[in-house]
Amino acid sequence: MKLSQSYRFYSNYFMSNHSITQSMIVQPNQSAEFLGSGLLPVLATPALIAFMETTAMQLIEFPEGSSSVGTYISMKHLKATPIHTKIECTAIITNIEGRKYTFTIQAIDSVGDIIGEATHERVVVNVERFMQKL
Repeated sequence: MKLSQSYRFYSNYFMSNHSITQSMIVQPNQSAEFLGSGLLPVLATPALIAFMETTAMQLIEFPEGSSSVGTYISMKHLKATPIHTKIECTAIITNIEGRKYTFTIQAIDSVGDIIGEATHERVVVNVERFMQKL
């Protein structure tokens, strides 16, 4: 899966076999004001979801010619985060059923407060077959 430059925002990460933690500094182009999901200069919910999905995706080892697609996310955005604040996101694989991966995800701010929690599912697909169906 190729990410647009605006969403290649994780700056560093730690990964074990079943979990990964990545961090980023919230940028102005990730604000609710910029993305149009609100009027305030705080981390937008769509940007937080993208960071969560990107973090989870790092845990999947893709066979040649494969990628994954998000099929489900249930997320609670619990706390506003100002621009230029460092946040961390941790994704944990909770289940694998064939090509479907299930994750729990938590994001925290620089003082350790939980800013978001999610359950997310991704399915591994053959890129060529997937794109031919569109």
